[in-house]
Amino acid sequence: MPEFLQQLPALIGVIVGALGSYLAIVRGDRIRFRREQAARWEERRLAIYTEYARVLKQAVTLTYRVAAHLGNDPHPHPLSPEAAAPHFTEAADARDPAGEALLMLGAPDVVDKARVWVLTVIEMERFLRDDTRDPGAWAGMLERQRIARQGYYAAVRRDLALPPGHSGRWAVTTPSPHGD
Repeated sequence: MPEFLQQLPALIGVIVGALGSYLAIVRGDRIRFRREQAARWEERRLAIYTEYARVLKQAVTLTYRVAAHLGNDPHPHPLSPEAAAPHFTEAADARDPAGEALLMLGAPDVVDKARVWVLTVIEMERFLRDDTRDPGAWAGMLERQRIARQGYYAAVRRDLALPPGHSGRWAVTTPSPHGD
């Protein structure tokens, strides 16, 4: 028995060391799991944010083309309201599921900014459905749409802890035929 008592501190040390190693491994696994899970959700949110922007931008491009047909926009590829109607329907149909996914996984600030953007796009579509021919009013709507889009992208970047990005505004210039 005295030999056992002499080896008891070493035995307790081995047990405490094994328990400590086990707890450290379990804690490390939990931390790694949470980090990987957060990364997966971040990737999903990015995909949803991107899809929502793509769907809205598709509708915006259609509005540019119809506005050009009505004389409101300089877009080089005008499209009549009649020819655009099925495309607007497709864009609206795509917007609903993209919006639902955004509501489910999006950060509240991103969802709020998305709402501002989509309401502006809907206003643009209504303007065109009413067959309005007012380039000044159209230019104002385009500016509000650009500001709303920029607000959405800024909210997405904040949510995903991304660095600030480009404003998406650049001057469109026509190159000189002389190469100047």
